[in-house]
Amino acid sequence: MTDEQLIQAARDAARHAHAPYSRFAVGAALLMEGGDIVTGANVENASYGLSLCAETVAIATASASGRLREIVAVAVIGGAMDAEGRPTGAQPVSPCGRCRQVINEAAQLGGRDLPVLCGAAEGEAIARYRLSELLPAAFGPGDLGIS
Repeated sequence: MTDEQLIQAARDAARHAHAPYSRFAVGAALLMEGGDIVTGANVENASYGLSLCAETVAIATASASGRLREIVAVAVIGGAMDAEGRPTGAQPVSPCGRCRQVINEAAQLGGRDLPVLCGAAEGEAIARYRLSELLPAAFGPGDLGIS
C-alpha cells in the first residue's frame, strides 16, 4: 500500500462526511495489519460538542471489530466543501489535538510510533509525520500501566 493509495482512501471517505455546519469535510483511513483499510468521515451534530472527527470514527470502527492494536498507519485529508459536498483545497490537513490523543491510544496499545500521512483534499501534497512528532511526550495507556 502506497502513501498515495492510503490518502486516496481518506479522500473517498471524506465524500461521506456529514458536515452541514462547518462545511469542512474530513476523511481518515487506517492501514491495518494484513493490508486492509478502515475508514471514517466526520459527523457533525447540531449540538456541536457531540460532533465526531473522522479519525475518531475510523479508530472506533477498528476498535469495535477488535482490531485497535492492529493499526499500522493513519491518513487524514480535509477541506472546505464545494456546492456538491466534495472537500477542496491543496494544503495538507493534520489531525486536531483530540484526534492526536485518540490515535496515541491505539499507537501505544499496538506498540507503534504510527506514521501519520496528512494529505490535501486535492492535488498531490502529503506531509508525513510520526505520531511522536505531532504529540511529543504523550500521555497514554502506558502511563497507567496498561499495555
